[in-house]
Amino acid sequence: QVQVVESGGGSVQAGGSLRLSCLVFGYMSSNYCMGWFRQAPGKEREGVAFIDSVGTTSYADSVKGRFTISQDNAKTTLYLQMNRLKPEDTAMYYCAADFSAGWLGSCKWGAATYWGQGTQVTVSS
Repeated sequence: QVQVVESGGGSVQAGGSLRLSCLVFGYMSSNYCMGWFRQAPGKEREGVAFIDSVGTTSYADSVKGRFTISQDNAKTTLYLQMNRLKPEDTAMYYCAADFSAGWLGSCKWGAATYWGQGTQVTVSS
C-alpha cells in the first residue's frame, strides 16, 4: 500500500522561505513521477513542481526560480524548497506520486496517482 505523507507547512512573511517534505513509501516500481500541487480557496488545483524517475524536473511558470523540487538518495522523501515566498503562494500544498509512467510528459496523474493529505502554507504581506 503506497502512502504519501506531507509535512513542513506553516506561516511565513512575504520574502521568507519554507521547505515542504513528503514521505512516499510502500511502492516497488522504479518508474514514477512525483510532484507538488496546490489549491487556494476558490481556485482549481494547480501543478507546482514535478520530478520523474530519471531526475527530470519541471516547474510552473509562477514558481520558476523560487521553488526547487528534489529527492533524497533513497527516493523515499520528496522536498519542495520554497524561497522568496509571495502572498499568492498561499494554498494547501499536496504531494502526489504517480506510477503510470517513468518520465514527465507521460505520467497521467489519474488512477495510478497517490495523494497526501495536504499541508497548509500561508504567506502574509
